[in-house]
Amino acid sequence: MATFNGQAWRYDDCYIRAQINAGSQAIQLFDSWVGALSLADYNQFIKPVMERIFNEIRTDGVPLILHGVGTPHLMPEWKNMPVDVIGLDWRTPIHEARRIGITKTVQGNMDPSLLLAPWPVIEKEAKAILDEGMKSNNFIFNLGQGVFPEVNPDTLKRLTTFIHDYSRDYKQQQKGSK
Repeated sequence: MATFNGQAWRYDDCYIRAQINAGSQAIQLFDSWVGALSLADYNQFIKPVMERIFNEIRTDGVPLILHGVGTPHLMPEWKNMPVDVIGLDWRTPIHEARRIGITKTVQGNMDPSLLLAPWPVIEKEAKAILDEGMKSNNFIFNLGQGVFPEVNPDTLKRLTTFIHDYSRDYKQQQKGSK
């Protein structure tokens, strides 16, 4: 192809397909810098490529996730993207994504720096995110960005166990109140 976007598309398509063929059960396109773009630049340079990628790999039957950092101004565009899940960074509250009109599943949005805090701080924030997210069935708990190298792996294990237990108890409570 003669255009950069065409070349980027072919590379991503090939790479993503290889991941799916190797057994990936979901695909997330994660852009740490997309939030630095204006809406006009995003619509001109990024959105057309993302739409092509997602429309092409949609036929492979795996859930598709779009995640970026610093993207509240892009959320109105993202709600119509051909994806299953919208990833939220730690600065985008779940209720704000819903207010904008995102009805798709949302993923996020714990501040990864909190993983360096004492456990009571982590637990309090995890509860708040879970309580807000579980108001609908369209929610996946996740960090709103990556894990810092300084984070103790035991903290991640403890958080994972907490999320599973808290979510299970919440769902059982919901069944009991019906």
